[in-house]
Amino acid sequence: MRHALALAQRAVGMAAPNPAVGCVIVSSDGAVVGRGWTARGGRPHAEALALKQAGDLARGATAYITLEPCAHYGETPPCAAILAEAGIARVVAAIDDPDPRVNGAGLLRLRDGGVAVTTGVGAVEAAALNAGFLARVCRGRPLVTLKLAQSIDGRIASASNESKWITGPEARAFGHLLRAQSDAILVGVGTVLTDDPELTCRISGLEDRSPMRVVLDTGLKLHEGSKLAQTANQVPTLVFTTSDGGDVLRERGIQVIKVCRDARGRPAIEAVLAELAERGTTRLLVEGGAAIHASFLDRGLADRIEVFSNPAILGAAGKAAVDPLAAFTLREAPRFHAVTTRRFGSDLLVSYVRKD
Repeated sequence: MRHALALAQRAVGMAAPNPAVGCVIVSSDGAVVGRGWTARGGRPHAEALALKQAGDLARGATAYITLEPCAHYGETPPCAAILAEAGIARVVAAIDDPDPRVNGAGLLRLRDGGVAVTTGVGAVEAAALNAGFLARVCRGRPLVTLKLAQSIDGRIASASNESKWITGPEARAFGHLLRAQSDAILVGVGTVLTDDPELTCRISGLEDRSPMRVVLDTGLKLHEGSKLAQTANQVPTLVFTTSDGGDVLRERGIQVIKVCRDARGRPAIEAVLAELAERGTTRLLVEGGAAIHASFLDRGLADRIEVFSNPAILGAAGKAAVDPLAAFTLREAPRFHAVTTRRFGSDLLVSYVRKD
C-alpha cells in the first residue's frame, strides 16, 4: 500500500477532477506484476493501467488500491467490474470513495463478483493525499492552501515595498513544486499590479504542470499588457470580478467571471470556490496578498498554510503577511498545528494544517 500511495503521489496536481489513485497488483507468489497511477486529466484510471501491465498474471492476484474502485460507467467501464473480470482474487482499498456514484458501490460490486475485500490499510495517508478530491466531493470546494514567504517577523515586503526576493532560490524552487501539485493558483489583483507575475511552474521537466491561474479583481484593473494576459492562451487564466465588462481581457483568452459581492464589495470567496469546484478544481494554492490571505482565514476557508521564513527582520514598517482579521480575541483566532518542518538553505518551511 505504501508503494501504491507513492504512485498516487505522482498524479497529484494532474488528475483533477478525478482523485489521484495508485494501484499495485501482486501475484499469488508475491511478485509485483502491475502498477499504475491516474493519468493526466483523470483517464485512464490507475486500476486499468495496472491490469494492462499485469495481463494474465492478474488472475488470482491481490490489488492494492489507494481509493475504492469506481462503480459507474463514464468514459471507461467501472474499475470494480474490470478488476473482477480480470480474475483479481482480493482487493485491499485504503479508503472508501465518497462520490455519490460510488460510495460503497464499488466494494459491493467486487464482493458480488467473488472478490475478497479489505479496507482501511493506509487510510490516514490516503485521505491526506486525496484531501483535495475529498474536499470537492464532500464540501463542494477545493482544498485551500495559503503560501506565505516572509521575514521571521511576519513581513512579506520591506517599508519600500521591496519583496523580491525574501526567500532564497531553494525555497522558491519548492514553492514552484507546490504549484505543480495544485490544480489552480490564486492571487489578488494587487499582487499582479505590483509584481506582474507569471504564476507558472518553472522547475525543469515540470513546466507543463503549471496550474490554472486565478485572479480576484473587483474593479477589473488587470491590464491587457500584464504577463498573465499575454500568456493566457498558453496557461488557462480566470478573473473573478463583481464588475461588468472585461471584453479586452476576454480577447486575450482570459475567462472573466462575475460573481456576487461580499460585505466589502469584493468577489465572495465562497462563490469563487464553488465555481472552481464546479470546474473540477480539487487543490487551490493561494499566494496572496495580505488582504486575500485574511479573507480566507476570516471565513475559515484555509485548510493548510505553507510558511517560508527567512532570517531577516523588516520591522513594523514592512508589509504584513496577513491583513487585520475579524478575530478580536485569542479565543476567536484561527488555529493551525504544525505537521512538518523543512530547511531550504537559510530559509525554514513550516507546514500547518487547520485544527477542526
